[in-house]
Amino acid sequence: MNTGKLLAAGALAFVLSAGLAHAKIPVPPMDDAARAKAEEAKAKAAAAAKKDAEDLAKAQDRVAEYYKKSHGMAGKPAAKSAKPAVKTRE
Repeated sequence: MNTGKLLAAGALAFVLSAGLAHAKIPVPPMDDAARAKAEEAKAKAAAAAKKDAEDLAKAQDRVAEYYKKSHGMAGKPAAKSAKPAVKTRE
């Protein structure tokens, strides 16, 4: 019977301490220098993301051109479908 009480007490202590472990410490207010540094880092990250997106687009264009050249599709217009377009009623 003592083992059950001991386990119950341990579980109760664990549950009560879990709430304290998840408590958040408030963030101290930033001074002007820290705020400026954070803004600068944010701007650098945005510029890097934009450059990465542009590089990805260029690489995709190169791959598409290579694919078209290697499969004999360069310079050919897109094939028109055999079906006429569906006209809507006015």
